[in-house]
Amino acid sequence: MVFLTRIAVSARCCHAPMRLPVTTGISRWYSKRTTTEKLKAADPSRNIDMEAFPAENIRNFSIIAHIDHGKSTLADRLLELTNTISSTGSNKQVLDKLKVERERGITVKAQTVSMFYKFNGKEYLLNLIDTPGHVDFSYEVSRSLAACQGTLLLVDAAQGIQAQTVANFYLAFGEGLHIIPVLNKVDLPGADCEKTIKQIQSAFELDTSSILKISAKTGVNIDSVLPNVIENIPAPTGSKDKPFRALLFDSWYDQYVGVVCMLGVVDGKIKKGDKITSAHSLSKYEVSEVGIMHPEQVSTGYLHAGQVGYIVCGMKTASEASVGDTFYHVGQKVEELPGFQPAQSMVFAGIFPVDTNDFRRLDESITKLTLNDASVSVHKETSHALGQGWRLGFLGTLHMDVFRQRLENEYEANIIVTQPTVPYRVVYKDKSTKIVRNPSDFPDSDERALKVARLEEPMVLATMIFPEEYMGKMIELCGSRRGEQRDYVFVDENRVMMKYILPLAEVVTDFYDELKSRSSGYATFDYEEAGYEESDLVKMSVLLNHKPVDALSVILHRSQVEMVGRDWVKRLKDVIQKQLFEIVIQTALGGKIVARETIPALRKNVTAKCYGGDVSRKMKLLQKQKEGKKRMKMIGNVEIPQKAFYDFLDKKA
Repeated sequence: MVFLTRIAVSARCCHAPMRLPVTTGISRWYSKRTTTEKLKAADPSRNIDMEAFPAENIRNFSIIAHIDHGKSTLADRLLELTNTISSTGSNKQVLDKLKVERERGITVKAQTVSMFYKFNGKEYLLNLIDTPGHVDFSYEVSRSLAACQGTLLLVDAAQGIQAQTVANFYLAFGEGLHIIPVLNKVDLPGADCEKTIKQIQSAFELDTSSILKISAKTGVNIDSVLPNVIENIPAPTGSKDKPFRALLFDSWYDQYVGVVCMLGVVDGKIKKGDKITSAHSLSKYEVSEVGIMHPEQVSTGYLHAGQVGYIVCGMKTASEASVGDTFYHVGQKVEELPGFQPAQSMVFAGIFPVDTNDFRRLDESITKLTLNDASVSVHKETSHALGQGWRLGFLGTLHMDVFRQRLENEYEANIIVTQPTVPYRVVYKDKSTKIVRNPSDFPDSDERALKVARLEEPMVLATMIFPEEYMGKMIELCGSRRGEQRDYVFVDENRVMMKYILPLAEVVTDFYDELKSRSSGYATFDYEEAGYEESDLVKMSVLLNHKPVDALSVILHRSQVEMVGRDWVKRLKDVIQKQLFEIVIQTALGGKIVARETIPALRKNVTAKCYGGDVSRKMKLLQKQKEGKKRMKMIGNVEIPQKAFYDFLDKKA
């Protein structure tokens, strides 16, 4: 069996696809997919004999690459080649099953699929895992690689090595996986295979003497991919004679059967009716269904060591499935598997329901969605302006935006997402530390003077690859974001790889958009954690008629306060409606006012009834109106409508 990331394959191959050992039978087939995808899937009524595939005939692999280098297309072709899906019709992003993935044209969720293939007279089970390419979803990639013995490193022959290619290579290298380099898109007019091969040799020191040159879109040389996988990637090492032990590496919620768990079976075997225990919670479950993804859920009733599949065991709440958990048979205690290191949230944002009556429903939706995306951290919080909500931690701003879109698409949620923030660290004079994720927890001026030794902000090591002619613009961009250059090298005659230490707070706003704009779209970007550094941080507050609005407070570097403060008051003036009294909008740093804008009051024309007469009569009426407005301002509250928050928090508004 082979575990494999998305791969594209030609519909024709020199090796005949294997015939499955199939017996007729009836099994329930639970699916959360579209009708079209069900038609493409294997016949759900058949029962596949998994005992016919010993560990030596199994390969578990994935495909890793930079964004848009052809992972999903390659996976489509491989599925066609092995008759997992029909080769007739248009198969585009078959494994991208989420609406957000199809709309954006990117992969955000790793997907597993089992394929059957005949090679040199033997029948093989290949498990493919399709992985995302964007840096914000690297946790999905690392989890997928933990269930594999090898990977295909896909590189676009026209674009060459890019930032995420480098990052994904080191993820796979760190797991000790066998890496097979593959050149894709060799049919393009701009493809330069020799140049790309030299880049792979110099950057990764991989053997490129027999590198695969394919075109996933047109099917060129696709038939050589799977034989290469079978010959070069090692088989899983577990034994089916040992006690059952399996790793939970993914899960999702099905409205009919509850939680569905994806397992990599390390040792032993599992079948329908077995009783298993979770090492994490010690809860006991009875297995009601066992099967594989082919590409939809197909019940097999049995799995053994080296195989990858799903189980349904009656879990009813999302919190019961902990990614990285070890399952074993009741009464047969085994050594726990290493599991996964928890994802480190890099960006935090508040999420609040537009209608406070939706709080309970939204709470259930977030719980179910975090079951399918274990890299999101969740903490409840309360805002005076927005009511009850959550402070969620994400791996990046694209991750945050995709999570928001999935909430809206899959659960019809109507939400407000606040300005993204990063986790700052407060170091006290008694050597204790505190992580500040919300501006409301930032120490005030008295606490800073008496107790705080220093304030620190998270830094990242950014890697950028771009053509040499854009070096000046890239250096200027990084310099304006308080960056510090660490390294730069030429990856070939024309392209430069530059490394900078940057504050994470500068990266999570519009850095990526600015990078693409200044490099005409040619620059690629990746970053990794680089610890904390001391910084001159302050908290800027927004005041409406001298009352602070906690939802609009923000932690900034002192050098940015004046620019951001002036920008914010202008934008707020545009989104807050006029009232019957004057509204003063201010941004403040402690007791110091940074910027101010005034929204004049709505006025009735009180002098309209005066026809002639002494001017003092008009002045008396105007003065009376002015005093009334003054009294109203003292007791009136400025209520910011939800739409005003939404427009303000959208940077493009």
